[in-house]
Amino acid sequence: MKKLLMWGLTAAVLSLLGVCCGASFIAPACFWNEDGLDPIVELRLLRVLAAWVVGGSLALAGMVFQAVLRNPLAEPFTLGLSGGAGVGAALAFVIGLRTCGLFLVPLSAWLGAIAVLALVLLVSRGGARGSNSLLLSGVIAGTIASSLLMYLVSAAQVEELAGLTWWMLGDLQAVDPDLLLLQGAVVVVAAVVLRRHAAGINALSLGDDSAFFLGFSPRSLSVLLVLTGALLAAGTIALCGIIGFCGLIVPHIVRRCCGSDHRRIVLDMLLCGGGFLLLCDLCGRMLFPDRELPIGVTTAWIGGPVFLWLLNRRRSDYDA
Repeated sequence: MKKLLMWGLTAAVLSLLGVCCGASFIAPACFWNEDGLDPIVELRLLRVLAAWVVGGSLALAGMVFQAVLRNPLAEPFTLGLSGGAGVGAALAFVIGLRTCGLFLVPLSAWLGAIAVLALVLLVSRGGARGSNSLLLSGVIAGTIASSLLMYLVSAAQVEELAGLTWWMLGDLQAVDPDLLLLQGAVVVVAAVVLRRHAAGINALSLGDDSAFFLGFSPRSLSVLLVLTGALLAAGTIALCGIIGFCGLIVPHIVRRCCGSDHRRIVLDMLLCGGGFLLLCDLCGRMLFPDRELPIGVTTAWIGGPVFLWLLNRRRSDYDA
């Protein structure tokens, strides 16, 4: 009860800061005018909601991949899923699928993420060749996807280029409310599924043999969890573009503060991911008010050094 109260208070404070702060400060007393809710406040409120949904989705996806693949460096960005989902979503933009149906964009992003994940697991034999092989396969697959994404950018029409380029950097300011509602429903359902299978995630993190002897089916459970993580990651790509490293940093923060028992940290992961992305968005808006930083740039500035630190720490442990 005390933890829920603390999280509720923290979420309320961060959300209020997200609505009030930006290029210009808006006091809570000015949220409403004679015409109703201030338009800037309305846009910021949508942006705050997007930060909670997207950050929570990426954090849960990172938690799943790190536990199932037993690699603390695994996350949608480093495994190439973000690049694959980006190619799928960009292809939907370029060939005009978005005009045929709103949900074709997230579907294309999800198919791209699944294709890249299947390629990475095939090359590394599901991680059987070691975590370094899995990580390198993901980096290479992500690089190939990035080159395909650059080609799609070069083939885009002039009127599509500006929006597509900004979307590639991660953007919370032009979120579609319908897609946000869809991704919000996805993350809620995914959180319930992950909480229900939390004991299985704990067992899988010990290895497939341990999970089998503890009464779980490693293959079927792994497929379910990996597809759930891919769905979460692909939905964020379709919603606001490519945002890296959030799924890497947040799981490590939560495990360090709250432990590694997935039966207890699913809600913490969801809320911490949203709070982290909201803080990054606030930094991007307030550090350069005239030209705000895309959210993907801000998370990369923070996540890049953390990723190198984690990689070097694992190498030092291996050498020891």
